[in-house]
Amino acid sequence: MATTKPSLVILAAGMASRYGGNKQTESFGPSGETIMEYSIYDAIKAGFGKVIFIIREEFSDSFKAVIEPKLAGKIETDYVYQSLESFSGGRAIPEGRTKPFGTMHALLCCKDVLDTPFAVINADDFYGFDAFKQSFDYLTAGIEDGKYACIGYELKNTLSDNGSVTRGEINVDAAQNIISITERKEIYKKDGKAFTKEADADIELPLDTKVSMNFFCFTPAFVNWSEEEYYKFRDENTTELKAEFLIPEVADTLINSGNGVVKMIPTEAKWFGVTFKEDAPVVKAALQKLIDDEVYPSNLWV
Repeated sequence: MATTKPSLVILAAGMASRYGGNKQTESFGPSGETIMEYSIYDAIKAGFGKVIFIIREEFSDSFKAVIEPKLAGKIETDYVYQSLESFSGGRAIPEGRTKPFGTMHALLCCKDVLDTPFAVINADDFYGFDAFKQSFDYLTAGIEDGKYACIGYELKNTLSDNGSVTRGEINVDAAQNIISITERKEIYKKDGKAFTKEADADIELPLDTKVSMNFFCFTPAFVNWSEEEYYKFRDENTTELKAEFLIPEVADTLINSGNGVVKMIPTEAKWFGVTFKEDAPVVKAALQKLIDDEVYPSNLWV
């Protein structure tokens, strides 16, 4: 059982190529808040003791200028830089590759600063307080090396009115341990129902289907274990320019290799996020609605 406060790791090194801007530091709240500030606010409220930001070194100064004044005295902070060269093990970078190697590679870059159980989330997703409360409870009571968790959202709470989405469908056993996470592409809403494209057919998915939104609970042992898996990935993708080493896929490898279990922890929280510029006004309106309903103050840090 954990005896120290867990940490929150935020994946904020993405290039945001589809969005067309640095959405990690863009203002979405009425007092200039970024999306991840709502996650940090909820994490502090739930009891987390530290937040670790994974960013690119080239925008370190601008990132810290936005975040540090707001969080000073409220929660401990740390920074890790993800780069193409991190954990290369002497391997050459594929010629023409410009992006780092994905979310699990980012988490591996945290290896030397992780000293407590932790949750990991995306910077550009809104997860809701219940998800942080559920993860904190697991991180301080149920977690141990080899026994991890994934927050499972109901599909209906993750759909977009602006087009189709890709979601990881969580399949569990009787003990709620994950058997697999199946990527479902082109999920869309129609007449109050959810459908996905499969072999040119429209397949209905139950609205209460549990899906992963990249919110996991681990101990540092998971990151240590992943290092050899990363070198295998690099050796298998010596010329690939877009191959990525992703957290859900590594968790799936852990499960199927018998090296650990990942429990699905359900939440009824509503998710929203930004992928395209067109998502921004929707997110701003959703945050304003939560403020109007007094879920959050109009200024998080006053």
